[in-house]
Amino acid sequence: MNAVTSPTPRGLTILTVVSLVLIVAALGLVFLYAPMEASMGQVQRVFYFHLGAFMGATAAFLGTVVAGVAYLRTRNRKWDAIGAGSVEIGLAFSAITILSGPVWASLAWNALWAWDPRLTMVTIMWLVYAAYLMLRRSIEDPDRRARFSAVYGIVAFLSVIGTFAIPRILTSITNPHPTVIGPGSESGAGTGSFAMTQPMSMTLMFTGFSFVVLYFTLLWYRVRLENLAERVAALKMHILSR
Repeated sequence: MNAVTSPTPRGLTILTVVSLVLIVAALGLVFLYAPMEASMGQVQRVFYFHLGAFMGATAAFLGTVVAGVAYLRTRNRKWDAIGAGSVEIGLAFSAITILSGPVWASLAWNALWAWDPRLTMVTIMWLVYAAYLMLRRSIEDPDRRARFSAVYGIVAFLSVIGTFAIPRILTSITNPHPTVIGPGSESGAGTGSFAMTQPMSMTLMFTGFSFVVLYFTLLWYRVRLENLAERVAALKMHILSR
């Protein structure tokens, strides 16, 4: 068993502690520091996790692009593991974004879902990356799987860009989704939108940063788990070959 397992790196232990501290601090900022929004009340606080998780997902999917490019250049399988792990974490974070949205929507829109451009694009993005995992499971050859996954992961990032670009391009379509960052944030576009105060902006940025750090922490664990699975498979083949 010692030939398979290895002690947890000190850097990973430190990063784990830092991630936990950041998440706890983010919770404190959300519930104790950020002011209550005047029109939506306490329900608005879900916004920090809703958008913060999306920031973490964006970082994860960008990590898939970096890993994909690195694999195509080096053919080093470690980049394939990083790309696949990034997609899994990005899907989890974007699922938090999608599932937390109805909490806000039920009050702002009197409906759990509205097929506005931004919500539609986030859903498409999630499905695109879910298809990435299905693609990996459909290819048995490791090198071919890594090559196809790298290309797919790079192209799939267009869906992430679309979540930012398309809602702003389709300005003629009624968009109930609030815009609180970027063009349109000052005008209060969207049902349930609000002007962000400095404490709100700081809380959002800190929460998003916490999710990004959590992504790197989870990715490190995921890559170690993948390496462990490969060692177990190699050891099993070695034993069976005797």
